[in-house]
Amino acid sequence: DFSNRLKNGIPISVHEILYPIMQAYDSAVLKADVELGGTDQKFNLLVGREIQRGFQQEPQVIITMPLLEGLGGVEKMSKTLNNHVGITEPPGEIYGKIMSISDPLMFRYYELLTDESLMQIEKWKREVKENKIHPKDLKSQLGQTIVSDFWGEEDAKKAAQEFERIFKHKEIPEEIEAIEIKSGKAKRIEDISLIELLVDRSIFSSRGEAKRMIRQGGVYLDGQRIEDISIKIDLAQKSEFILKIGKRKFYKLIKID
Repeated sequence: DFSNRLKNGIPISVHEILYPIMQAYDSAVLKADVELGGTDQKFNLLVGREIQRGFQQEPQVIITMPLLEGLGGVEKMSKTLNNHVGITEPPGEIYGKIMSISDPLMFRYYELLTDESLMQIEKWKREVKENKIHPKDLKSQLGQTIVSDFWGEEDAKKAAQEFERIFKHKEIPEEIEAIEIKSGKAKRIEDISLIELLVDRSIFSSRGEAKRMIRQGGVYLDGQRIEDISIKIDLAQKSEFILKIGKRKFYKLIKID
């Protein structure tokens, strides 16, 4: 808070002071009775009560809600931090992201994102600790519940089945985005650089990002991990390749004349 930062000599920017004042003024203009916000907004909400007193209004009741941690389980969920689950993302993407979270975070998501009682959640925690239930099964149930909320039960079941096909049985998805490569642009089809293709088709935003993913071992071509950032795609002898990026993104590279 501000007092601790002042004691420790940490600067406070002007906008940090203006923001709560402007937000508080909204409460006065609206003559708010109740204002809801995250726990990180408590100071701003309390300023609203003080501003309302200055306008001879009854101070609003403030209600704070817990913040939802992002996929890493540390920072709050944010699109900017790329640790979010987007409600408009495809069912398979939502389900896959939920399956990637840690076991402790899974129970936190059950608490904040489902209608399960705290008693039931605590029971599951004990059962996991006693090896009576596998956390993967609970995580799958959580993933299907969240997907169902936005896409329906049928899509949730399909997302779970597709996940099992890909990660348990090591199969490729039934539906894959196709990337067509025209051979007429170069004398030799082998001249097509994988890095350039990844950037040209907006799979990555820059060559640096694509190279970094390859160096980290996150790019596969027909199941083989790519380690050479200068690799070129050779469609002279083969007209199709399966490109895998990370754990969940698949593309089919197709040569067309």
